[in-house]
Amino acid sequence: MSVSPEDYYAAPTLTGNHVRLEQLQPHHAAGVLGASDDDEVFTWQAFARPDTIEQAEALVGLYLTRPCTVPWVQVDQASGEVAGLTTYYDIDPTVRTVAIGSTWLGRRFWRTGVNTEAKLLLLRHAFDGLDCARVVWHVDIKNERSQAAVTRIGGVREGVLRKHRIRRDGSWRDTVLFSMTDDEWPAARDALEERLAVSAP
Repeated sequence: MSVSPEDYYAAPTLTGNHVRLEQLQPHHAAGVLGASDDDEVFTWQAFARPDTIEQAEALVGLYLTRPCTVPWVQVDQASGEVAGLTTYYDIDPTVRTVAIGSTWLGRRFWRTGVNTEAKLLLLRHAFDGLDCARVVWHVDIKNERSQAAVTRIGGVREGVLRKHRIRRDGSWRDTVLFSMTDDEWPAARDALEERLAVSAP
């Protein structure tokens, strides 16, 4: 497989039955605001829920200016609405690694197949498109819901990074580190595809 380092920083459109991932652009701010429908969605994010279009524009700008980050907007295929945001970050083409994170989904899109399929699309692009050897997730140790979600899609818990980041409230955050390797990907892919087939629209 011929993959250049530049390929790791591209954001091709990734399309499934439930969700379409498009390169995030400033014009998505209104849709981002519309998807920001519940404070609980942002409990574990480093940023607060946007309440105004100006705050949504600032949030989009934050995603677009983070170094070593490739941001996508998640678009619900059924309605055409923005459902949330997600990224690759900590990108390192030398060791063929990306992290998936800064992900959130409007509450009305929970349990619709959007999140599961978005992860499948991101993993497929990483392993089959970019020839990644490893994909990583960093999850707040208190965020049990996300830890369970990463485990369900095949992420393996590696350990805890102590005092890894600082939360919005100023408290120290321990981070649970998960990963998936290219050896584990085929079985995880098959399991995800089977789950999605059951919930196909």
